[in-house]
Amino acid sequence: MNPNLKWKGLFIAAVIVFCFYFLFGYPTFPTSFAQVKDNFNKQIKLGLDLQGGSHMILQVQVQEAVAQETDTTVDRLTTALRGKNVHYDEVRRVDDTHILVRNIDPSQYSVLSDIVGTQYNNVWDTAPAAGEANSYTLTLRPGAVAAIEEQTVTQAKDTIEQRINALGLTEPTVQPRGGRNADEILVQLPGVADTAEARRVIQAGGQLEFRLVNDPQTYPSVAAYMAQHTVLPAGDELVPACADNRDRASGSNTGDLFYMLNRAPIVTGRDLRSATETRNTTNPGTWQVNFTLSPEAARRFGPFTQQNIGRNMAVVLDHCVKSDPVINARIDDSGMIEGNFSQQSAHELAVVLRAGALPASIKYLEERTVGPSLGADSIRHGVQASILSLLVVMFFMLIYYRLSGGNAVLALILNLVILLAFLAMSGAVLTLPGIAGVILTIGMGVDSNVLVFERIREEIRNGKSSAAAVEAGFDNAFRTIIDTHVTTVVSAAFLGFFGTGPIRGFAITLVVGLVANIFTAVYVSKTIFQYHLTKMDRQAELSI
Repeated sequence: MNPNLKWKGLFIAAVIVFCFYFLFGYPTFPTSFAQVKDNFNKQIKLGLDLQGGSHMILQVQVQEAVAQETDTTVDRLTTALRGKNVHYDEVRRVDDTHILVRNIDPSQYSVLSDIVGTQYNNVWDTAPAAGEANSYTLTLRPGAVAAIEEQTVTQAKDTIEQRINALGLTEPTVQPRGGRNADEILVQLPGVADTAEARRVIQAGGQLEFRLVNDPQTYPSVAAYMAQHTVLPAGDELVPACADNRDRASGSNTGDLFYMLNRAPIVTGRDLRSATETRNTTNPGTWQVNFTLSPEAARRFGPFTQQNIGRNMAVVLDHCVKSDPVINARIDDSGMIEGNFSQQSAHELAVVLRAGALPASIKYLEERTVGPSLGADSIRHGVQASILSLLVVMFFMLIYYRLSGGNAVLALILNLVILLAFLAMSGAVLTLPGIAGVILTIGMGVDSNVLVFERIREEIRNGKSSAAAVEAGFDNAFRTIIDTHVTTVVSAAFLGFFGTGPIRGFAITLVVGLVANIFTAVYVSKTIFQYHLTKMDRQAELSI
């Protein structure tokens, strides 16, 4: 045998063994047929349309992020004006996009204008307030509002995706829904039939803020606070305690607990970089959460904590106070959250912080469960269509091209094996459109073999020997095969890059199938022909 042909055969055999290992022998080597089947089922991951699961449409409450930005600007602007010794009566938020600066000294207006123009990147417009002398209204520009909303949706999508991926689910889909600046997110979780569980994972932690506690006393209700103080201070708000924090603070889960907090957050979830739970060395038996901040947040957080040593700072998660640790020292880019945490509660808080807090709360617009019966029907009909198309093609090739048709059948089967092995190795998900891609791959594979075989027939009719006809047939058909496959792969690649969900599944199976087809229809098929020719008599005719 030609040594070159021998090495080709060994390479093809190695590819087959490699594919079969990932399809049937991984992750544990099978010792029975049942284990082989179990390995295959574990390796081929099914999408939502085949496996069933949860389908949800979420709406990000982007106005909360805009309001948060306005509250933060009020706090920073107040600090900046005081630092410049500017005299004014009040700086307060009028609504989500407007700030009122009342009764500022006219001679110091230039200082206000300079602060707004330089420190806030010209995202606020300043104009005289209607009906009030020496007062000015700051208006957040529409472009800045749109940018905040877009960033909020993007961060919410990334945060939800990161949390869901941590569960190890099969190729979840988390993507924006709608046009530019749309505030809706599509979430599909294959294999998760309990939407309540999906809600818990997505909503865990919600919006995160660090806020200053302005009153060391807690109150059982808003009415109890108003009975003592009658007026709610400007810039403050009463925030309820989370259930687990209420239990730790009062020793009971009955009744409510409210904290008086500064409305403007010092640090939000966007500013956190990492968080880990560790044992509290100063209070044995309890745990703490260590965290690090972004450089920009550290520049704000350091002076703030320096000025408020000894006071409490609330960790607000999804509009409730998770804990209210005491600021014991200046904190710049790293610090700790203490609150008599158990190991479990500290771990849960650290996981939420690491996963990233949602920049705004979310509203569920649609929830539905895709039943497994739909997936079972889709799988059955899709597999039936694939097998039927393969059998019809095999029958046609064997009848029309005789023994050479068997060569094409082997190439088609190997093509499907390589395609499934890639899905198993890469963790890609097989969707219903993906099955359509498999069927289309079969058709493209047949097309390639027909091109080659017809060129071989033409060369034989021109008087060439079988060996010369095979060589010329593959060489001449190769250029056409490459042209057709490249154009289709480019089209499918665009579907993969810009398509979503099941459309991407179709593109993946089609691209991989076409690449595998070039290998099987040209390299493998030609090797089989060459091996067959070595066993033939020189005067014998090729069965084609």
